[in-house]
Amino acid sequence: MRRFSSPILLGLLASLFFSLTFVLNRSMDLGGGFWVWSGVLRFVFMAPLLALLVPKNGGWAPLFHEVRRAPLAWWGWSTVGFGLFYAPVCWAASFGEGWLVAGLWQITIIAGTLLFLPRGRIPWKTLGFSALILVGVALLQGGHALKADLTSSLAIGALVLVGAVAYPLGNRKVMALASDRLTTVQRVAAMTFLSLPFWVVLGGIALAMGRFPTLPQAGQTLLVALFSGVVATLLFFRATDLVRGDPVQLGAVEATQAGEVVFSLAGEVLLLGSGWPDPWSGGGLALVVAGMTVHSLHARNKSGSL
Repeated sequence: MRRFSSPILLGLLASLFFSLTFVLNRSMDLGGGFWVWSGVLRFVFMAPLLALLVPKNGGWAPLFHEVRRAPLAWWGWSTVGFGLFYAPVCWAASFGEGWLVAGLWQITIIAGTLLFLPRGRIPWKTLGFSALILVGVALLQGGHALKADLTSSLAIGALVLVGAVAYPLGNRKVMALASDRLTTVQRVAAMTFLSLPFWVVLGGIALAMGRFPTLPQAGQTLLVALFSGVVATLLFFRATDLVRGDPVQLGAVEATQAGEVVFSLAGEVLLLGSGWPDPWSGGGLALVVAGMTVHSLHARNKSGSL
């Protein structure tokens, strides 16, 4: 397998597992589960799962050593990358279908590009490809607003925008802190444990409101924690680690996450009996996937891979 094929394939596989987040979060919302617990329980379940993996993937000692070098930075960026990313995504599931949230989530591709533009040059082609995704997102929003209401459409857009900026920002800042001194498992475990205070506070607020998790919600959240929180996150972070030094390739790996749109739509139609998108939203989904595809092809051409 050529040098760049592996990160792209890892990214696409991660998008398959990530799509469970959008489908199951919507399922939990339709079942009466409070969105806060969809986030809190995911990370509570992720922590012990990752703790079992750390000893055979670099160990705890190097992880503690790195965190002690800059504890506030590690805590802050972990909270941004996992807390401020996932809480808005869970909340957004209260306002619309999972495939809609997955489609809007592709704003993260543009956010990742704009937040970390290479010094001295502007990747106009990459930004042009991202514009396809942005137009697709606009069509998704318009289609939802036409069949639902403007308020819920704006709520989903604002919430997903927060998460879409927080995720690449936190991920890349922690990558810089860890450099190549930690494995992917160590880095994800550190971010998970350091984000727990955020989730404890959020869970406390939910309890104060008299909102408690349901048993079906706990079961579905465990699936999200295992397949999306652990498996997908490790695959995606491994893919970004492999191309960390090339902004174009890194952007292309992030662009593979547009596959979540297709997988989420298929999963929601098959598992939840949701209807197919209206023509406006369908056109938006097509543009989002097209933007992801040209991102990947451009990066492969730049790297000399097929």
